[in-house]
Amino acid sequence: MNGRAVALRDDESGSTLLLTILFGVLGLALVLVVTSATSLYLERKRLFTLADGAALAAAESWRLDEVRVEGDALVLGLDEASVAAAATDYLGDAEHSLRGLELVRAATNDGRSASVTLRAVWHAPISTDLVPVTVPIEVTADARSVFH
Repeated sequence: MNGRAVALRDDESGSTLLLTILFGVLGLALVLVVTSATSLYLERKRLFTLADGAALAAAESWRLDEVRVEGDALVLGLDEASVAAAATDYLGDAEHSLRGLELVRAATNDGRSASVTLRAVWHAPISTDLVPVTVPIEVTADARSVFH
């Protein structure tokens, strides 16, 4: 071996440290992204659960005098006002930790089912340039009350 090859082989100090730092930063960024994505997913699930409960409460907001018989079936008659009031009351009574919760829409399309749309704002658990600070979330849930 010549002297130059031995000098180059011995001059590799610090290259492992640089790779270790690079992979450490990459690993930390990956952990931050996965943590934020999980947090966003769970926040959306919480919002959907709340919307589902509000839709169910709204679908059952009919009055007994609004029930009519059509053929062999009993048919409910939901109106927009009772659906919106029931969804608003449910959201007022429900305990949640959602930020910026807003009832976007509570309506009935066919007089038999209720549709509730909720919106909230998700905040990243750790704010960085890699992960956005806030993201709006919107979900829609439908429910129908049926006699058997």
